[in-house]
Amino acid sequence: MKTPIRLTLYSLLAAISVAGCQAAEPQAGFKSIFNGKDLTGWDGNPALWSVKDGAITGATKADAPIKANTFLIWTNGSPGDFELRLKWRIVGNNPGNQANSGIQYRSKVLDQSQWIAGGYQADMEAGANYTGILYEERMTRGIMALRGEKVLWTADSKKQVTGKLGSAEEVQAVIKPGDWNDYRIVAKGNVLQHFINGKQSVEVVDETKDKAATSGIIGLQLHQGPPMTVQFKDLQLRELK
Repeated sequence: MKTPIRLTLYSLLAAISVAGCQAAEPQAGFKSIFNGKDLTGWDGNPALWSVKDGAITGATKADAPIKANTFLIWTNGSPGDFELRLKWRIVGNNPGNQANSGIQYRSKVLDQSQWIAGGYQADMEAGANYTGILYEERMTRGIMALRGEKVLWTADSKKQVTGKLGSAEEVQAVIKPGDWNDYRIVAKGNVLQHFINGKQSVEVVDETKDKAATSGIIGLQLHQGPPMTVQFKDLQLRELK
């Protein structure tokens, strides 16, 4: 009688292990853009990106530093109006716990051979200053909105803070350092919104006609600098009509 019980227990443990590496079922109206098992549908430096414990994992090492920010790029579309939801965590494998990453959207591939991208970025870090901001990677505007800001970028590319969503400290308070957090990005027309664990961090209206992006690639950033690890899972996309 012991053998069937043992086999049943082993089977249960195996099933739990497999389930832990599968992508979460997408919410109604969303599609999963990561299968939880491998990097099918994504393109990046294979020396830096892998899948571990069901999560996309980007890691750098002290003995092999990268010379420029690099990205894992989703290859199955260039969405315009959309909502993106995912979970992320980030740690700095260095004494100062320095680590920075981000989610590119409506962006451009600038160098395919080096997986370099530029454009809107929903920022994140292991520190306490930048998670939730809107940054424009490799373009001219840099930080487009700090945490808690409602911003208008005018037709002549001037930044105007038009309101407040709360304080940077209120955004930081909802973040779980070193643990899994939720990121939600909504891009509709020229309005861009970021949410961290349900707390809205920025809202930007981009009216700069020669710089505002209406569609583009989605990418995940691995930042140059001290060794770090960043992970992403449960990536779900809903295109808006």
